[in-house]
Amino acid sequence: MDKKNYRNLMEEVWNTDICSGCGACIAVCPADSLFYNGVDTHPVSTGYCIQENNHIPCGACYAVCPRTSLRNQTKKEIGNYISITGAQAVVDSVHRQSGGAVTAILTYALQNNLIDAVVTVTEDRWTKKPSSTLITSAGDILTYAGSRYSWYTPVLSALKTAVIEKKFHSIAVVGVPCAVSAVRLMKESDNDLILPFKKAIRLVIGLFCTEIFDYNKLFSNQMNTLSVRSWDITRMDIKRGLIIEQGDGSTQTINLSDLLGSVRTGCHSCQDFTAQDSDISAGSIGTPDGYTTLITRTSIGKGFVDGAVRAGMLLLSDNVSKDPIIAHASKKREKNS
Repeated sequence: MDKKNYRNLMEEVWNTDICSGCGACIAVCPADSLFYNGVDTHPVSTGYCIQENNHIPCGACYAVCPRTSLRNQTKKEIGNYISITGAQAVVDSVHRQSGGAVTAILTYALQNNLIDAVVTVTEDRWTKKPSSTLITSAGDILTYAGSRYSWYTPVLSALKTAVIEKKFHSIAVVGVPCAVSAVRLMKESDNDLILPFKKAIRLVIGLFCTEIFDYNKLFSNQMNTLSVRSWDITRMDIKRGLIIEQGDGSTQTINLSDLLGSVRTGCHSCQDFTAQDSDISAGSIGTPDGYTTLITRTSIGKGFVDGAVRAGMLLLSDNVSKDPIIAHASKKREKNS
């Protein structure tokens, strides 16, 4: 029996407006037939499929999609974990978000050759426009710290370059819950065409996420209304609303209810706030300003956190509360049920 292919994705996911836009299907397509056209909110196909055209069993794109009907299940508030702690980076970075813990863990891992590449999001510091990128040095990790995961970009599209072109074999992936779930599907897949990705990905770091915003819509709507200039933004965070800090020290907050028109449609089917399929989850909810909340979920994740602590690059704290994390997670689950 033929495996499900891009036509099934089109019917079940793309045409029903639940595509997360993670880019996983683009990364694993062996024919390079899937891409974003800059108009649609989901990938499109060239029309060529090795399964349909060459009768070669594939199904890779469908196998890694986190939005198919069988996988779009209700999530628990936090999910399984080993520990929940506060964390603060010892390494300094002017662009870091919250406590900089993710930056510290990745810097430690690259410096000690535990990973050889990081697939993540970077941004143009002037326009704040995001892009999926591949980082291979600790210095670049510090440069790109604090990239805006509030903006949408198909982060996993860079995996194809990392795995297939560059042949990296110990990759860390940093992403929001939908991307993390796609990577977990790669790690658990028995599809031969996904095997290179399964073997190459070593660490998965997930970021707390309420929703993702369309960059163009947000800047053409709310940012213009507030007269916020992209180059003046020094930090953004989502807590009680979208908090925007500017270079002059001023802060503006946009209510989340006012941002609905800028939220990607695929976000409305996501019930996972804390990236439960990751090795380590990170966010700013549940800890004081200047700290990162770390949810260590797997033995792999624990190994990287413990190593960064032993190396003197990360400090852990017990000053963390699960209650606000659970509250945010419950609210997202109820809203998108």
